[in-house]
Amino acid sequence: MLEARGIHKVYDNGKKELKVLKGIDLNVKEGSFISIIGPSGAGKSTLLHILGGLDNPTKGSVIFKEEDIYALSDNALSKIRNEKIGFVFQFYHLLSEFTVLENVIMPALIGLGRRSRDSQAQERAMDLLEKVALEERMAYFPAQLSGGEQQRVAIARALINNPEILFCDEPTGNLDSATGNEIFSLIRKISSESKMSVVLVTHNLELAKLSDKVYHLQDGVLIN
Repeated sequence: MLEARGIHKVYDNGKKELKVLKGIDLNVKEGSFISIIGPSGAGKSTLLHILGGLDNPTKGSVIFKEEDIYALSDNALSKIRNEKIGFVFQFYHLLSEFTVLENVIMPALIGLGRRSRDSQAQERAMDLLEKVALEERMAYFPAQLSGGEQQRVAIARALINNPEILFCDEPTGNLDSATGNEIFSLIRKISSESKMSVVLVTHNLELAKLSDKVYHLQDGVLIN
């Protein structure tokens, strides 16, 4: 489904080059659940953002469904991110002025022609909120929710467009261990039920071990 080929990422401040990623190769099979672990500052989030089309590599390519995403136009890449890829971050990035239901629906209303399917989006959002056990919180605002509840809203939002692959960047990082385990189990369950591929970045080795495959990112190189 997704293949990274020779991914390099270099940051240059004009005085010094910082080589974060040094030739990463990675294959993600359809329906697989993989975790990437490594020390803070190793470049895990940078790699995830490149794989998901959020940050250009300095060198290399990312092939998604036989297309090099960084050879596409900005509009074409945005369409793939909206319709084929889901993101869950450590910080929930919910819009405080919108309700839980409105936050979940939002990605479905982005893009041409989507507003005509408003009722379908609402029905799916309600179904997803039921799956993440938040059907009683649909009219709440983010500030009225716990951290774990906000992350479940973020997961539902990431799934609203039926993505084929989900990228999770430290989704349990802001949560206590019990809540973090619940969030991980929820992502694992949804992945299994929908045959959706998941690439998860985490510092929690015990959770990572529950994945199909674990990769270690160290000194800019991916080791399995």
